[in-house]
Amino acid sequence: MANATETIDVDDPYHLTPEGIQDPPAGWRASLRFFGPGLVLSAALVGAGELIATTSLGAEAGFALLWLVIVSTSVKVALQVELARWTISSGEPALTGFNKVPPHIGRIGWVNLLWIVLALVKIVQTGGLVGGVAAACSILIPLGSAPLGFTSLAIWTVIVTAVTIGLLYSNRYGLIERGAALLVVVFVLLTLVIAIGLPFTPLGYGVDDLAGGLAFRIPAGSLGIALAMFGLTGVGAEEITAYSYWCLEKGYARWSGPPDGSDAWIQRATGWITVMYKDAAFSWAIYTAGTLAFYAMGAAVLHPLGVAPEGNDMITTLSRIYTDTLGEWAGTLFLISAIAVLGSTLWAALPAWTRFSTNALALLGVLEWTNTRRRMAWIRFFTVAFPITWAAAYLLISAPVFMVTIGGIAGGGFLLAIVVAVWYLRSNETDPRLRGGYPFHVFLMLSSIAIILVGIYALLDASGVAVT
Repeated sequence: MANATETIDVDDPYHLTPEGIQDPPAGWRASLRFFGPGLVLSAALVGAGELIATTSLGAEAGFALLWLVIVSTSVKVALQVELARWTISSGEPALTGFNKVPPHIGRIGWVNLLWIVLALVKIVQTGGLVGGVAAACSILIPLGSAPLGFTSLAIWTVIVTAVTIGLLYSNRYGLIERGAALLVVVFVLLTLVIAIGLPFTPLGYGVDDLAGGLAFRIPAGSLGIALAMFGLTGVGAEEITAYSYWCLEKGYARWSGPPDGSDAWIQRATGWITVMYKDAAFSWAIYTAGTLAFYAMGAAVLHPLGVAPEGNDMITTLSRIYTDTLGEWAGTLFLISAIAVLGSTLWAALPAWTRFSTNALALLGVLEWTNTRRRMAWIRFFTVAFPITWAAAYLLISAPVFMVTIGGIAGGGFLLAIVVAVWYLRSNETDPRLRGGYPFHVFLMLSSIAIILVGIYALLDASGVAVT
């Protein structure tokens, strides 16, 4: 067996040592330089869900479901923060925590068995992301055929896949964070400029539209896409889970030190959990603003025109948000924005799924999770395997909107399991001295109830019982 010093990097964020201890900063200004997990989260969130599902919802329902955007982005934050709290206090990633929830079948708990099912569905969803980027690139620069012809789409799918693998093969957290920050700035600025400028165009919206959109109602026929949006916008199952890994790789747990239960450790862990709170709040502000902007564009431009994004023509349809308000020249601006938006989700999704899958193999006994060398070898293997699989899924199905939407529905259903896991870890694994106060407890309760009710409604609707 290899010596521990040969397999564990001394700076490994998943290996907690007294040498890694660092005192937490005090105040927002000092905490800013320790933000980062939320930026990666924002890159994942203000992407496919917003460009495709949220804009489609706005196109179908108009401003009537504006309230759902706010609810969807807000209600799940408590789960994200609570799972991250357990991660910082334990030094362990999400799937390891999920596996603590009984009962088990062999080495795997029921939550992770459901996670495996979700992972299979997510292959379809992320394939839709690859296809969306390829379609935008194909329209911008067609290769070998008409812009949306199979040849051009296939060539661009291969290019997108190869570029994704090449850029992310090293899988260093610092690279992932910096790339996410750049992409977030690009697409948030481009999208907000259009959304804020809409009221000054013939296809603009006014105060009455916004007021009507804040009435709590779901128009007939909009339930399915509303449920998909609940799964795709705001922190969904994938993002809640990934956030725990990014908090670890940023260093929050390592800086807190080994969980020895001492008063000094409690003080450090409390301080770094507070930094995590601020990081989560900052990312919430970013992705909520982006989501509202996408919804407003779909409701103001596409809904009056009676068009909705479908199939490979999704990009062409969505481009009307820009061209119908600014002129034909803005089509190029939209394509660049679409590539940044969809690419950002792909940028954040690939590193997350490589870690999920490697963690799952560790739980099955294939590798030791704290063995830095073997863990990184498996992560890089999945960095190559996943994009190829996603590209194949897209070329086989070629329906980006359907592919992304079905993933949102599956993610919304898995949130039920995450609710159970989070409460189990809070009650049985988190040091009581680190739990949030009474206001947070109430927020977590309300968030959990809302997610459970929506999940049950989705299951009933899928079985034909719910009234639509």
